Amino acid sequence: QVQLVESGGGSVQSGDSLRLSCAASGLTFSWYAMGWFRQAPGKEREFVATIPISRSGGSTYYADSVKGRFTISRDNAKNTVDLQMNSMKPEETDDYYCAARLQGRGGSYYSTHAYAYWGQGTQVTVSS
Repeated sequence: QVQLVESGGGSVQSGDSLRLSCAASGLTFSWYAMGWFRQAPGKEREFVATIPISRSGGSTYYADSVKGRFTISRDNAKNTVDLQMNSMKPEETDDYYCAARLQGRGGSYYSTHAYAYWGQGTQVTVSS
C-alpha cells in the first residue's frame, strides 16, 4: 500500500519560512518523480514544484509564483521529499500536497493527472 505522508505545516507570519516534508512508503521511491501542489478552498489544486528521480534524470521545475523563494529536494535513501518555503505570502495559505509521478510516464509535470499517488495534505497558514 502506497502512502505519502506530509508534515511540517503550520502557521507563520508573512515573510517567514516553513519547511514541508513528505515521507513515502510502499513504492520504489527512486522510480518516481515527486511534486508538491497546493489548494485553497473552492479552488483547483495548483502545481508548486517537481523534482525528477535524480539530478541526471531530468530538471526541477517551479511555478512562476514561487521561483527564487521555494526549493524542492529529495533524499532517495530516506524516501523523503521536502519543500523549503521562504518569504511566504498570505495568499499562499493553502493545503499543501505531496504527489508521486512515475518517471517517464506521459503527462505534464504540472498537471495533477500525471501523478499516481497523493498524500492527505498539510495545512499552511500565512498571516499578514
